[in-house]
Amino acid sequence: MSESISLEKIDNDQIGILYLNNPESKNSMTLEMGLSFHRELHKLASQDSPPRALIITGKNGLFSSGGDLGLLRSFMEKSQKDNEEFMESFYRLFLEVRNMPFPVLAAVNGHAIGASLALALACDLRYFVPDGKYAFNFVRIGIHPGMGSSFLARSVAGLHQAQELLLTGRQISGEEALRRGLCHAIYSKDEVLDRTIEVAREIASAAPRAVRALKQGLYRDTDLEKTLRYEASSQAENYLTEDFKEAMDAIQEKRAPKYRDQ
Repeated sequence: MSESISLEKIDNDQIGILYLNNPESKNSMTLEMGLSFHRELHKLASQDSPPRALIITGKNGLFSSGGDLGLLRSFMEKSQKDNEEFMESFYRLFLEVRNMPFPVLAAVNGHAIGASLALALACDLRYFVPDGKYAFNFVRIGIHPGMGSSFLARSVAGLHQAQELLLTGRQISGEEALRRGLCHAIYSKDEVLDRTIEVAREIASAAPRAVRALKQGLYRDTDLEKTLRYEASSQAENYLTEDFKEAMDAIQEKRAPKYRDQ
């Protein structure tokens, strides 16, 4: 297994815990992590006795800083078509949580920015920490929202919340995220995984076939697929703009970006 992902099983393998584990980059979402993440999901799903619930969380006292800066910068050197194809396939690696036969819970034990917040929203249940920082910061780095976030924010919290959070890229706390309907509860950093395990145990004690059927039924007839294609196309265009280059330079130089609509 890649070092960027680690797996733990508890309760006679009925519950799995999949850790984002890339400490050098604050668990940023690299291609390597995505491939490992996708592979581990399918290993679990293909077992004769798959887990009855899976928890996604972060190692090192972190959840995820979101998109990897090196990966983001690389898009400036590629064609729009190549970027579009890459983004759609890359996001699907993580969004495969929606296609798993078992419920997936997010124990978001720290900050979740951009793509990592969208990953949390793609999970079936979400638990945040009060002082965590949460944001769909895409427009602040010069690109259209991705990882399905323009669909997921609307689906989870409603259009009025999605409009404000996506259009401003505003950073909010876990307490505000709860008020806005982005998560089911907030717990301290020391408690959030244990409390999420408690919920997973409730699910694991229910009838597995009923739970599997319910998971599929909850997401029937959605427009996530269309949203992904639109987001990938829009982001691919943004990656080639001067404003995106300015965003990457500003992050590296630790200053506020100066966008010129170019």
